[in-house]
Amino acid sequence: MIEARQHTIWHSNHPGARLLVDATSATVAAGLVAPIITAIDKAVAERVSGRAPFVASFRRSLGELIHRPHAFLFARPTRIMMLLYGSTYLTANIIDTISSTVGHEPASTTTTGFAKFGAVTSVNMTLAFYKDSQFTKMFGTIAPRSLPPASYALLALRDSITIFASFNLPPKLAPILPETIEGHFSRLSVAQFTVPALAQVLNTPLHLLGLDLYNRNGITPARDRLKKVLFHWPATTLARMGRVIPAFGVGALVNNNMRASMMVQFDEIER
Repeated sequence: MIEARQHTIWHSNHPGARLLVDATSATVAAGLVAPIITAIDKAVAERVSGRAPFVASFRRSLGELIHRPHAFLFARPTRIMMLLYGSTYLTANIIDTISSTVGHEPASTTTTGFAKFGAVTSVNMTLAFYKDSQFTKMFGTIAPRSLPPASYALLALRDSITIFASFNLPPKLAPILPETIEGHFSRLSVAQFTVPALAQVLNTPLHLLGLDLYNRNGITPARDRLKKVLFHWPATTLARMGRVIPAFGVGALVNNNMRASMMVQFDEIER
């Protein structure tokens, strides 16, 4: 006797509603983390250029956020950051929606394949280049000009590592973490917070050298550049960890959880 196997077929009868969920989740997550990331990136740019100490710049931004929230939230730096992370989360969400639809899987399913890495990296890298160039021009100490090719290459490598550590590695590493963690936090949440942050130990020298090539464009001895990178490496690494945890820890979790909670409704309808 041959048993008939039943396969659940997942349909895509609500593409517009799904995309609305993707966009809403991405926008809420980006709006939550953009202000603090803006303050951190501004402080890093001003510190590296010698314009202001990191703590002084960060405090000044927080003061403006508290006392003049409207001015800070709608200022150009914050709008650029909203565009960067809103687009990054949205791209990841859309890839998940396309993947679940094509694969006849639940609407709340997420993927960690190369397609997602490539799409998210391309969008994030393009907008990160724009953000970095604008922040360097706005908060640097030299006349605005285009970033040199070497800076673009270093920043591209930096962003590729960050995206891979944020969207591809956590789901793969979470299962190998100790199960005892589950008593307090989910292993995926722990991986989502720690892996992108630890990647900044490798990323920070690339970031610093890229900015130094912009700020000191010309004949500068490699030894002087290395000395400056090593000097700023520890403090800037901590600062970049502080910005990555909101961006790809808090922001990614808010985006993923909000999207999943709303997509589950489509799973029930379309089952």
